[in-house]
Amino acid sequence: MGNANVSNVTIRPEEADFFAGLAKDWWNPKGKMASLHQVNPVRLAFIRAAVDAHFGEDSRGVRPLANKNALDIGCGAGLVCEPLSRLGASVTGVDAAAQNVSAAAAHAQASGLDIRYMAGEVAALDIGTFDLVTCLEVVEHVADKPAFIADVASRLSPGGLLIMSTPNRTAASRLLLVGAAEAVGYVPKGTHHWSDFVTPEELEMLLADAGLEVMERRGIAWRPAKGLHLSDDKALNYILSARRAG
Repeated sequence: MGNANVSNVTIRPEEADFFAGLAKDWWNPKGKMASLHQVNPVRLAFIRAAVDAHFGEDSRGVRPLANKNALDIGCGAGLVCEPLSRLGASVTGVDAAAQNVSAAAAHAQASGLDIRYMAGEVAALDIGTFDLVTCLEVVEHVADKPAFIADVASRLSPGGLLIMSTPNRTAASRLLLVGAAEAVGYVPKGTHHWSDFVTPEELEMLLADAGLEVMERRGIAWRPAKGLHLSDDKALNYILSARRAG
């Protein structure tokens, strides 16, 4: 993300460049980002349930985020921003790569959605605070994780809801998410660096240091008969909701 202030730079430039190179293929469900299209419904199911539980919305409502604003940090080309917009939120998407922001804005416009996209480091952008902040598959690409989590927490309004997902650092994730997934082309080579993965306990401590408490934590697992699904098994990937402590 942007480097107007060196102390605010938490995203490695090479990580931003890597994903910028994938921008044009981001919305192709059978392209290089196919894995994101497959996991997106699972993540969105968790988000919807967390929104209903946190804000006390009727789970049958079609626009539970009406009159609320949402920020997606590391938005890519908008795979989460667009569903949040359809759920009624006023959405801002921020990404390190200007190419991703351009692709996201073009897709939203073609879809008739009014979403604000910005390229840069979230700490350096004057965008205020938000009722809902999502940060999905981002923290594992960050150099200074405590600084980044503090930046994320600072964007949360009082009474707001944070949702994060990231791969776990386990033997299973090293074998499957890095080795096997890249070998068979499920994710582009270079997507994951296992040593940068964060365990649920580590992320919970980082959030606590930023004044947040975890409310719910679920695994995102894969089984031949079920595909990707929410699970108690957090060995590969997990998603959590958090709020301000106290």
